[in-house]
Amino acid sequence: MRSLNIYKLTLLAFLAALAVVGRIMLSSIPNVQPVTSVIIISGIFLGPVAGIILAFLITFLSNMVLGTGLWTIWQIISWGLIGVMSGILGKTMKQIPFYLILILAVFSGYLYGFIVSLTNYQITGHGFWTYYIAGLPFDTYHAIGNAVIMLLLYPTVSFIFQNYIQKHLNTN
Repeated sequence: MRSLNIYKLTLLAFLAALAVVGRIMLSSIPNVQPVTSVIIISGIFLGPVAGIILAFLITFLSNMVLGTGLWTIWQIISWGLIGVMSGILGKTMKQIPFYLILILAVFSGYLYGFIVSLTNYQITGHGFWTYYIAGLPFDTYHAIGNAVIMLLLYPTVSFIFQNYIQKHLNTN
């Protein structure tokens, strides 16, 4: 992210609102939410800093409604790491095949679950691996949900980003 101009801030605010509303609306479906997909798409097109900014904004705002606690920090770290990975991918590859983006979305569901599990297993009184394996079905819901949401969001959101890049980054 070279500079935070008004258009880029507006784009980030729109994406944060999309993810927050989507996360709240889908909260009745365990671990299925658009946050990871939105962060991946923004990281790819706007870079790692945008992914980190969105990770913080989306987590903070949606957890104000869904509930906040110590896990909020680890959610921000997990989604921030996913944003950084996506940003690095976007900077190193000019044309990213869509199947690679889908693989990243699925992998990110499991990565997110692993990182959050590292911090929450003490609550149960069991070992980490017991806690993590018990949560794998929910990580699988997250991974599959990411792939489905990516299939639905990517065509439209990538079109918006490509227009942004053509109008604002290529002219600077």
